[in-house]
Amino acid sequence: MPDSPPASPAPAPPPSDASRERIIAAATTLFADHGYDGTSTRRIAAEAGLNMATVAYHVGGKPDLYREVMLRAHLAEQRVLTDALAAFRELAPTDPAAAVTGLVDHYLDFCLDQPHIPALWMRRWLSDAAEFADLEAAYARPLIESVTDTVREAVPSVKSAEPADVEMTVWTVLWSTHGFCRSGIRAQVPRFRAHLRSLVLRDLGLGAPQPRDQERG
Repeated sequence: MPDSPPASPAPAPPPSDASRERIIAAATTLFADHGYDGTSTRRIAAEAGLNMATVAYHVGGKPDLYREVMLRAHLAEQRVLTDALAAFRELAPTDPAAAVTGLVDHYLDFCLDQPHIPALWMRRWLSDAAEFADLEAAYARPLIESVTDTVREAVPSVKSAEPADVEMTVWTVLWSTHGFCRSGIRAQVPRFRAHLRSLVLRDLGLGAPQPRDQERG
């Protein structure tokens, strides 16, 4: 009787880091689309193509996973704002209006490129994941204060403005941008960009953008 062909080796399990990243990617999508409260660990495991024991092994429970997702969202936002504020400081002394519109553009482009981040924060505005009330103070507030302080210090005409007024302008950019990125008119980026620039320049007493600035998509 001829020998049976050797059995094919079982596929190797995915590397530990790869499994963890699959879980975090799946959770990020589900938390953004359905919220923390509307997403189960079982659903995350199914989305990642892994069993629940593997999910627990790599990331712990759902609260640990949510904190990891929100931390990554915060770090991404922090990186882009650090770069944007550096460019802002360099340009503001000579052309404050261009510096402000450049800062607005950086943040809008970031949110358009990373739509899950506005979605995650908007879920929180709807009282999703209410037990994680510390995240606003740890993540959102420091970034808002950094942008507010930088704008007030770098733009001469804004230095005399009340800090609260500048802060409200910064919050308005955040609220408007996040809402736009999740809206039904998301395709109308040029119109929204021009509107947002005009709103911020008017609020800060810097006039209106030049026509050439409004051509960018």
